[in-house]
Amino acid sequence: MSDSARRATYQDVLDTPPNQVAEVLNGVLHATPRPSLSCRNVTSVLAGELYLPFRRGIKGPGRWALLVEPELHLGPDPDIVIPDIAAWRRDRMPQIPMRNAAIFLAPDWVCEVISPSTEALDRRDKMVIYARELVTHYWLIDPQRRSLEVYRIEGGRFARMGTWEGDAPVRAAPFDAVEIELGVLWQE
Repeated sequence: MSDSARRATYQDVLDTPPNQVAEVLNGVLHATPRPSLSCRNVTSVLAGELYLPFRRGIKGPGRWALLVEPELHLGPDPDIVIPDIAAWRRDRMPQIPMRNAAIFLAPDWVCEVISPSTEALDRRDKMVIYARELVTHYWLIDPQRRSLEVYRIEGGRFARMGTWEGDAPVRAAPFDAVEIELGVLWQE
């Protein structure tokens, strides 16, 4: 962004048409189409797979707050980021701030379901912002390639911990207490 360019504001987010997801990344407004049904399906199924064991503690350790598409305001001149799914350990977020439109606490885990319209943002701008905010775990799911990439923060940068494809069973941090079958994410 040049010195003469105006930084995008929250008003720019509010003024974006409702059929788009508006985010402010590094001062620039990015408006992308709402996720496709295949991306929404992956997000919904993964959130469902994680909900009982990690939020409720049923057949899993519990102690996580999981949210689909939370509005995050991160950093001193805040970036406004809408991840597909985010989660916080309950010791860091004992209660979800229900009265606020946004959450100002960086999550412990973020999952982005990438599409052709969001892949560059998810792999560059958002990844840098999440690393700056020390989000410990970052997952990228690609429904077209049927793949999961898992990253962990190390020395302020994300290091790839593994990649799985197809229908493989996965135990991936921070949710490695429960096995997830990737195949369920691709089912229609």
